[in-house]
Amino acid sequence: MRILALSDMHNDVENLMPYIEKAAELKPDVVVCPGDFTDVNLPKGFSRVEMAKLVIAELGSFGKPIMAVPGNQDKEIIGVLERGGVSIHGTGRIIDSVGFYGFGGAKTPFGTSYEPDESEIESGLEKAYEYVKQAKVKVQVTHNPPARTKLDMIPSGAHVGSETVRMFIEKNQPLVAIAAHVHESRNVDSIGSCKIINSGRFPEGYCGLVEIDDGSASVKIVSLV
Repeated sequence: MRILALSDMHNDVENLMPYIEKAAELKPDVVVCPGDFTDVNLPKGFSRVEMAKLVIAELGSFGKPIMAVPGNQDKEIIGVLERGGVSIHGTGRIIDSVGFYGFGGAKTPFGTSYEPDESEIESGLEKAYEYVKQAKVKVQVTHNPPARTKLDMIPSGAHVGSETVRMFIEKNQPLVAIAAHVHESRNVDSIGSCKIINSGRFPEGYCGLVEIDDGSASVKIVSLV
C-alpha cells in the first residue's frame, strides 16, 4: 500500500491544485490528512466550513480513500469531515488489512479553536484504536506530533509535541505514525519499531510517502517543488 500524507493546508486552495497534480504521479492508494484544513485568517466572504469543503473537494480528485483528523484550527469542521466520510478522529477504518486510527487537535499558546488536553487525546486514541486492533498493520494519524522527536521541535530548540501521542506509540507500536502541526519540523524519525513522519506544509510543495509491503514500511518526505 502506498500512502500519501498531505498536511497543514491552512485555506491555501490556490496552491493545492498544481501540487495535487504532481502528487498524483506518486500513485497513492490512500490519502492521509493530519489536520489544519483551515486557518484563523479566512478569505473574505468564505466561512471555515466552506473552505474545508473546497479543500476536501480538491483532495477528492485523487479518487482514493481519504483519512483525516482535524487540526487545532478545525473545530468547526469536525462535522464536515464526518459527513464527508473522511474522518478517523476518535475512530478507525481498515483498508486492505491496514488499520487507520487517529485523533486531532493540538495545544498551542494562541488559544486556537481545537486544543484538547492530554487526557482527551488519550481517551480519543484509545477509542479509535478499538476499531482497528484486529488489523494486521496499523497506522496512527494525529495532528499533534509525538513529543521529544525530530517532528516537534520549534526554532528555539524546544520540543512542543504531545507526551500522550508519544506514549501511545510506545505502548501500541503501530507500524507508522503520521503527524503535522509543527511546520518547521518537517522530518522523519522513529519510536521503537514505529516509523514517524511530519511531512510539512503541502501548499509549500511537501508531502509524505509511506510504502507498506508485507508488514514493513518505508517513509520519506517528497518535495514537489
